[in-house]
Amino acid sequence: MAKSNQNDLNNDEKSVLLALSKFKSTTPEKLASLAELNIETAMKASFLLEQKGLSEIVEKSTETYSLTPEGVLYAEKGLPESRIIDFMKGKETFLSELREEFSEQETNIALGWLIKKEWASIKKHKGEVVITPLKTTRDAQRDILNLLNEREADLKGFKPETIKALLSRNLIVAKENIIRTIRITEEGCRLVSRGIEIIDEIAQLTPDLIRSGEWKKKRLRPYDVNVPVRKVFGAKKHPYRRLLDQMRKIFLEMGFEEIRGGIVQTSFWNFDALFQPQDHPAREMQDTFYLNSKGDIPMELAQKVKYMHEQGGDIGSTGWGGKWSLELARTKVLRTHTTAITIKHLADNPDPPVKAFCIGRTYRRESIDATHLPEFVQLEGVVMDKGVSFKNLLGCLAEFYSRMGFETVRFRPGYFPYTEPSVEPEVYVEGLGWIELGGAGIFRREVTAPLGIIHPVLAWGLGVGRLAMLRLGLKDLRDLYRSDIGWLWRYPICQW
Repeated sequence: MAKSNQNDLNNDEKSVLLALSKFKSTTPEKLASLAELNIETAMKASFLLEQKGLSEIVEKSTETYSLTPEGVLYAEKGLPESRIIDFMKGKETFLSELREEFSEQETNIALGWLIKKEWASIKKHKGEVVITPLKTTRDAQRDILNLLNEREADLKGFKPETIKALLSRNLIVAKENIIRTIRITEEGCRLVSRGIEIIDEIAQLTPDLIRSGEWKKKRLRPYDVNVPVRKVFGAKKHPYRRLLDQMRKIFLEMGFEEIRGGIVQTSFWNFDALFQPQDHPAREMQDTFYLNSKGDIPMELAQKVKYMHEQGGDIGSTGWGGKWSLELARTKVLRTHTTAITIKHLADNPDPPVKAFCIGRTYRRESIDATHLPEFVQLEGVVMDKGVSFKNLLGCLAEFYSRMGFETVRFRPGYFPYTEPSVEPEVYVEGLGWIELGGAGIFRREVTAPLGIIHPVLAWGLGVGRLAMLRLGLKDLRDLYRSDIGWLWRYPICQW
């Protein structure tokens, strides 16, 4: 490498080199302060000096951990297994007793960790599940949560398997930190010893400098055209938004009308109008967000739905039997599916033809993990017309998935309370196999008859989140909602 001289350096590089000659080795912050530059400028000059063999930048990677929102919650109120052990007070306890005190989700989580930590054993006795407490040990997981609740830490004193367990439970998150140290090389020291002079220089020729001839008396800052420039990222839509827009465009091009409706619905439209019995498990508190308020429902239609539930209407059905409650039907919920919107649209438009779809957010009491969220997007659609058949339903869905880029589609028989026959569409993905993406079928007469509909209604509900994960190459559904600007920058605008 040819020896450098001060004429090869700009003033920022000279300032940094002079600062390094005093400290020999320092951090970016101290270097910027001594050179009287901001950190970005000082580091840019340091990298340029490194290319010329005058400085050396050493990078050391460290990993620290912090709590996720779930981790903060458990740090404050305790892990489920610890709280259940405290509740048991060293005595054998029936599973049914625990579920009276704790939610089903918390109980299931706790039981798994009680066994892993060997804090309890589980057995069946006379048809009941019994949990027997064993000897408890110091809980390193709780210690980590308590530590991170106070400050971010590197967790060097804890076992890797304990850290890995908390990462898998999504209670902590790792963050990589890069520590840089800048040093002056022997060649840099020799250059400084020969003397460095900082003189005025200009970075840009202006018309005034050229007209006056002053540029001849100034020193022009040298430029290296081979130095990589900072990447520029143009504005673009979020990949998930682009995917939703693509789905919307496909159905609009197929002649469908887009409909919308409120997030808050009465149980009548969310459940009863779909012929779901009022004691159906899907209505339980662990699945549905109930609101402490009532809503108005169309009384004439409500009487027809009541008659269908209790006696089967006039179509030869047996109904569900029992007593149908008007008050329960008026209870407001956060919609658990967008079918509440399409069924209401059908009630307002009982005459054919009807081709409508809805893309909207729905809510269920789901535990948060890589494939489940309490809030998710669903794509719902209906077709009602004279003579439409099950074959038309399969063709419509196959066309949609084909336009979405999934050429291989199949349909498995399925069961849903308000459609018969019912199917579950599946697409084939190389390396993953067959992936189920929703449900579809023909509305039962118990659903359509109270609405005054006499023609077949084809219906489907597709999980958009899982489809988005396949299209965007994600393994964790939560990545769709994280504020990772780096991922948004890197993700290509045109992938399909």
